[in-house]
Amino acid sequence: MEPISIGEFARLSRLSPKALRLYDELRLLVPARVDPDTGYRWYAAPQLHQARLVASLRRIGVPLARIKDILALEPVPAAEEISAYWAGAEAEHAARRELAGHLVDRFRGRKSAMDEVAIRDMPARRLLSIIRRVHQDELLPTGRELFIRRLRGGDVPRIDGLVGAPFMIFHGEVSGDSDGPVEWCWPVPDDQAEAIAARFPDLTLHTEPAHQEAYIRPEGPAAQWGSGTQAELAIEALAAWASEQQWQPSGAIRLLLIPDPASEGAGPDGEFALPLR
Repeated sequence: MEPISIGEFARLSRLSPKALRLYDELRLLVPARVDPDTGYRWYAAPQLHQARLVASLRRIGVPLARIKDILALEPVPAAEEISAYWAGAEAEHAARRELAGHLVDRFRGRKSAMDEVAIRDMPARRLLSIIRRVHQDELLPTGRELFIRRLRGGDVPRIDGLVGAPFMIFHGEVSGDSDGPVEWCWPVPDDQAEAIAARFPDLTLHTEPAHQEAYIRPEGPAAQWGSGTQAELAIEALAAWASEQQWQPSGAIRLLLIPDPASEGAGPDGEFALPLR
């Protein structure tokens, strides 16, 4: 079978040569042959299917890093991953609509309806944590790597109840343009904290003091609404509540991931919370 030049392959796949060079650099779509002298790329006809698949995934907004993960999967898991991405995209769109309405109301001098905010006491506890700079599309994969593969997969014990729920602290905005930073925190039992920390030298062990916090719980699993827009809505609601109640925040907004045995694989429930002085 005759190799296809990058120009012809671009025409057949409806991708630009610039995009094809980028996909080669990212190892998403590697040419069948590269001329060792000129660096010119040649493709094989069967690669057209993968090129069109990459183009389709990009057209619905799937980030390149996530496309690479999808292409490595078997068909059924790949379909599930695309479905999960689209559910998150629809949740993000709904959150943007809500935020837009909130901003319109603000400029028109109207007070928007806020999510119901409650307050609770949180005890002092020991935490394992790590801070990373991540963009929006890296947020959940990084959390899965730390919380699920390393800590839960490493048999790190869980504290029962809300006190033991892992959480993320947004020290800065997380979006396609802004990279936080974000701090991932995992509560650990006091009597085992030092021994557990010794197994994970890249994580920091520290004590969070007892405090009160305001919190809200949006609908749906955290994987669908733990986005920059939802966090922004939570910040708006919690900040407005704290101002009305004359409370002073003592830390940044956080997203708690609360296990729900009845969720049947839909992921944890979650709450946005704001520590108070």
